[in-house]
Amino acid sequence: MNTSKSEYFLKNLDLLSSGNELKEISAKVFNGTRITTDDAMYLFEHANLAELGYLANYVREQKNGNNTFFNRNFHIEPTNVCIFTCKFCSYSRLYKNKEAGWELSIDEMLDMVKAYDGKPVTEVHIVGGVHPKMDINFFGSLLEQIKTHRPELHIKAFTAVELDYMFNKAKMSIKEGLQFLKDKGLDSLPGGGAEIFDEKVRLEIAGDKCSSEKWLKIHETAHDLGIKSNVTMLYGHIENNEHRVDHLNRVRNLQDKTGGFNTFIPLKFRNDNNDMSHVSESNLIEDLKTYAVSRIFLDNVNHVKAYWPMIGRSTAQLSMAFGVDDIDGTIDDSTKIYSMAGAEEQTPVLNTKQLVRLIEEAGRVPIERGTLYNEIRNYSENPIEEGEVSATLNS
Repeated sequence: MNTSKSEYFLKNLDLLSSGNELKEISAKVFNGTRITTDDAMYLFEHANLAELGYLANYVREQKNGNNTFFNRNFHIEPTNVCIFTCKFCSYSRLYKNKEAGWELSIDEMLDMVKAYDGKPVTEVHIVGGVHPKMDINFFGSLLEQIKTHRPELHIKAFTAVELDYMFNKAKMSIKEGLQFLKDKGLDSLPGGGAEIFDEKVRLEIAGDKCSSEKWLKIHETAHDLGIKSNVTMLYGHIENNEHRVDHLNRVRNLQDKTGGFNTFIPLKFRNDNNDMSHVSESNLIEDLKTYAVSRIFLDNVNHVKAYWPMIGRSTAQLSMAFGVDDIDGTIDDSTKIYSMAGAEEQTPVLNTKQLVRLIEEAGRVPIERGTLYNEIRNYSENPIEEGEVSATLNS
């Protein structure tokens, strides 16, 4: 690390705070020393937003410079019929009362993939409810047919909650089930279903889902098999700062062991149309603090993502100054999980040109990436030309 640059940041931090404890934490950050869980608690509870942004932006730029990443992706949600009853969920319909739900066939989902033929998408993201009839063989066939149709398309699919149910039903071990799906075409795992790892809080908001221990074990096994994954944290509900720090610490510990997490994604709790509608949502300051502390604490995770449909375009732009270096992708209008819970963007679609502009307006360099962060295009060095505009309107 450049010593003079570290000294510059430390000197300027004096303008923000005279607190000795914050200075000690800052010295760790600028010298590349890992902060502790106590340090993280201090940042949540005592550092102001300007101080957190200052530190988080330093870490962000050390890891990823001025770049902000996105990809061209689309989502398939096979069903919203689910056997589980998570209190925070506005999306699922119980299997025993599924009239308001949808259930897609393999052919219908394959038609959704074919709708992107000729378009430069690089990833399909497949997650949904836990449906008893959609077992591991059903999804194995889906993966196989997608890969046969479009071999280069990266398939990121299935939360640990979905996988746990599939493997138990098939009487497979975690390793056997993951290897089966990998052989069929699974490339990586999303980070959903992590919610909050504290067992007491998890029991309260999602008691019938797989345990925190099982979630982490599934991702650890995936990493051991060469399957990369993401990890999320649902924040802003009944958890407190101690629970957030505990969650971050478990992520960091597993990442030390496997190195398999691509991205950490804080997900804002939304209270529309669910059993936790009485719980107030976090405000903008809490949102930005959560991004910032996550970025500072997770020294071994390269990327922190803000899911722009959930928090809105303006907050996504702000988040880039608080540690965020990824804002997901183009997505598409079939994404219902968050819009049904009251997300800022009720029509979560941005074409490539709009995403590039969103990033540039925040003073960052737009980088189109693959799922595993291979650089596809630097839009600062290779901007969209006039002749490309029509070609990017729907991709």
